[in-house]
Amino acid sequence: MAAEHQLTQEPDLKEQSRIRAEKLRELAQNGKDPFLHVKYSVTCHSNDIHEKFDEMEGSEVSVAGRLMSKRVMGKASFCDVADLGGRIQAYVSKSDIGEEPYADFKHYDIGDIVGVKGTVFRTQKGEISIKALEVVLLSKCLQVLPEKFHGLKDQEIRYRQRYLDLIVNPEIKDTFLKRSAIIKSIRKTLDGAGYIEVETPVLQTIAGGAAARPFITHHNSLDIDMYLRIALELPLKRLIVGGLEKVYEIGRVFRNEGMSIKHNPEFTMLELYEAFTDYHGMMDLCEKIIRNAAMDVLGTLQFSCYGKEVDLNKPFARITMVDAVKKYSGVDFNGITSSDEAKKTAKERGVEFEPHHTKGDILNLFFEKFAEEHLQEPTFLMDHPIEISPLTKKKPENPEYTERFELFIGAREFANAYSELNDPIDQRKRFEHQESLRSLGDEEANMIDEDFILSLEYAMPPTGGMGIGIDRLVMFLTDAASIRDVLLFPTMKPAAAVK
Repeated sequence: MAAEHQLTQEPDLKEQSRIRAEKLRELAQNGKDPFLHVKYSVTCHSNDIHEKFDEMEGSEVSVAGRLMSKRVMGKASFCDVADLGGRIQAYVSKSDIGEEPYADFKHYDIGDIVGVKGTVFRTQKGEISIKALEVVLLSKCLQVLPEKFHGLKDQEIRYRQRYLDLIVNPEIKDTFLKRSAIIKSIRKTLDGAGYIEVETPVLQTIAGGAAARPFITHHNSLDIDMYLRIALELPLKRLIVGGLEKVYEIGRVFRNEGMSIKHNPEFTMLELYEAFTDYHGMMDLCEKIIRNAAMDVLGTLQFSCYGKEVDLNKPFARITMVDAVKKYSGVDFNGITSSDEAKKTAKERGVEFEPHHTKGDILNLFFEKFAEEHLQEPTFLMDHPIEISPLTKKKPENPEYTERFELFIGAREFANAYSELNDPIDQRKRFEHQESLRSLGDEEANMIDEDFILSLEYAMPPTGGMGIGIDRLVMFLTDAASIRDVLLFPTMKPAAAVK
């Protein structure tokens, strides 16, 4: 109640903004630059002082950051400064910094960027602090930060004004520091395994490598339409043909599709390809990448996510799509011999399908309806039907299916991998089938890529390939509920269009 009473006494936001604007004018009139354009020497961060207090006590330090609280008590005051490492308290007295600088300090506002130079000590109450010898205004904050009692809770504002979210919700900063560490761990794993990191074009004349609707743009100089890439796959495979035996790329891809807690139109994908291996080799590498990232970022392979305990020490489960559907729906697609029979079974079980769907398509629909939600533990779903795997090798013993897997954790897909199709004749047939689906209105079907087929005619070695969604992996390792929570700037409708 005391906090609520205090809030009612605060001047309204417009009045606070007016006061800050007036302070800005006073600084300018007094010849004091409110946006100091000199270098400020920062010797450490707040966390360094907290973690190494015993060796730093009594030494002189300089920190810089945002003024987050201020308690003025006559001739001496306390304030909290937030920087990348956290927060540090500063003790500021008129006798230590001088009368005029202390008068200036008393006029600083919450949110101002300041530099503090002083000695490290511990207060009588035991709080590690800096005894200020100098406090400098580095940049004036003209907006009022959200009040400290309720913080910034509005999700819409948090996503639109991520800078403000980072200022007032320190735990959000931790999520993005972990995201950086996860990507660094992935690079360390792949570089250590002999992979070469490469870059491929974002603008492409053919949108290939995935079943997705692309964004279309126009190149004025060439006077042609181009596509923002929907996958990294086909250029990377060309490099395998060229003799780069292990390649990977971590980059943005773009899919003109719906948005949800699991989908954003632009997202970050890892794709990698390795000559002379197959999808079993990719499974082993996938486990290694995820385990290493968990250890590097969390320091453990056992943690809680999505309300359940996860143990990455255990080998990931492996199950074929046919067996998963049989287990959770009771329908055995090994006993279904035709597309007509599959459609009849779908009608009986209430599974909706399109007229052009065949047995393999309907098997996938059964998986999505009956089995996917049950894949909570890390599970490799294997051996997808050929109809939904146009870039994948057939299983020699059963050509209706392919050497492909998807990794599911918590009923969410994290990775997709193949024994890559390297037969140019078969690849052309698969592309032609995809093209026929496009003519029937399937905007996500693959286009025919003649140059890619040509590259296969120069012989691509047996190859394993894999894609891992970086954003979903970050969600998993930070226990984030929405993909927007792990994207610094998620795609949003313009604020003016929000009603």
